[in-house]
Amino acid sequence: MKKITAFFALILLAVPMLAQKTYQFATRDTLNLYLDVYEPAPGSQTTFEGHAKPTILFVFGGGFIKGERSNAFQRAWFTRLNQAGYGVVSIDYRLGMKGFKVEKGLSGALKSSDQFLLSQEMGVEDVCSAVNYLAEHNVGVDVNNLVLAGSSAGAIISVATEYHIANGNAPKLPEGFNFKGVMSFAGAVISTTGKPEFKAQPCPIVFFHGTEDKAVAYEKYAYFGRGIWGSSFFAKQFDKKGYPHLIYRFDGRTHDVAGYILALLNLEMNFLEQDVMQGRARTVDALITDPTLPSWGDISMDSIYRN
Repeated sequence: MKKITAFFALILLAVPMLAQKTYQFATRDTLNLYLDVYEPAPGSQTTFEGHAKPTILFVFGGGFIKGERSNAFQRAWFTRLNQAGYGVVSIDYRLGMKGFKVEKGLSGALKSSDQFLLSQEMGVEDVCSAVNYLAEHNVGVDVNNLVLAGSSAGAIISVATEYHIANGNAPKLPEGFNFKGVMSFAGAVISTTGKPEFKAQPCPIVFFHGTEDKAVAYEKYAYFGRGIWGSSFFAKQFDKKGYPHLIYRFDGRTHDVAGYILALLNLEMNFLEQDVMQGRARTVDALITDPTLPSWGDISMDSIYRN
């Protein structure tokens, strides 16, 4: 996201500095992983119709090669959430594609698919480690009231984490743990063993995805049982299985939607209030055409990994 619109630039300038507390939650491969805790703003409303508002556990994007748990753009979103009475925890995770050369051709694709899967699974493990840390340490976060949210690679990790929880094969978590919800901004699940299937009903999930996304599959990119299965694929699967879910399809949009965390705040709040806190178990499938939403250009796999 190299280019930001004047609209968002104005938002960033208006955002006050947030108070945060930082904790080291794991050491992996000699790398120390940290999380930042942002508490609801003083005087904000921390309940909705008698329900405690959840804390948002956020996983940043960056193609598994870059990114950080806190930057000005993300902090603008954290501030809006804090002002609305929601806590935020933003975490590190290992970047499995960093330094990996994505080669063309069948051999390159096979090697890359293995590395992409490893990157996803390392991210899932790191999310679970962060949850365990929050469960074992008193940092002011109710681990039983967490909503997982991610953008791009972080959304892949988020959906994959809930996929493993629903299928009973997630890395070690507190007994009986599940997230209260998942918000996926251009997310998917990577698999090298055929199409992924949620064998049990997941927690409430809202998918936001561009119909022309060339970086993270909107439907699927797959060959020989290896590939990436996106939001539209899972919406169809959930429809067949009768699993409640929400999907907002952004007509003609590319990977821009990964950066819509601020732009879609009203839809996010609706999901948190109706589906997470009130447990409405809705199914919503909406095609959105909105020329006022920002664009950062056509991001593709080649632009991320071969430039």
